[in-house]
Amino acid sequence: MNLTPRFSRRTVLALSAAAAAVLLPAVALASSAGSETASAPATAGRCVESDLTDWIGVPGNGTAGSNYYELEISDTSSATCTLYGFPGVSALGPGGVRLGSAAGRNSGYGKEQLITLQQGETAHVVLQITDTGNYPPSQCRAKKADALQVYAPGAYRAKKIPFSFEACSKSGPVYLHVSTSIAGTGIPGYSIGE
Repeated sequence: MNLTPRFSRRTVLALSAAAAAVLLPAVALASSAGSETASAPATAGRCVESDLTDWIGVPGNGTAGSNYYELEISDTSSATCTLYGFPGVSALGPGGVRLGSAAGRNSGYGKEQLITLQQGETAHVVLQITDTGNYPPSQCRAKKADALQVYAPGAYRAKKIPFSFEACSKSGPVYLHVSTSIAGTGIPGYSIGE
């Protein structure tokens, strides 16, 4: 069989295009898998209490029956770590005695999400303190709190933040509420490093 030059060129071009169509996706897949592996950051561990400094933004914002504060959680370690979910918060009276019920969860600020904190970065939660006058005296038994006990999300040990406010000393009414962790500081333009 005698092939014309025109037919030969067409055949070679068609075979080349077919080979490229098969090889290019395989090469692209191999190269993208390698770059994902090479550039994927190592997963940071959960923040523990020794990684963090907890602090509260004052003054708060008052509304009828409650005051709202920005409870800040800053990574003051030399490593990156993660937070997920709600903190545990309680009022403490003189001598470190817990006053009343632990804070309830307020889901109105968004869904729980994993927050990664680099060294010096801050996340926050919104802390609502309901006025003790909203409860009957026998149900609340108002006393002066001198601190907040804060378990950062996922932490097993608490930090104590000096903070004075009226608290219910009797268990029952949930007068403290916290949001889930929110990325960034709750006080615009301020971070732990300033």
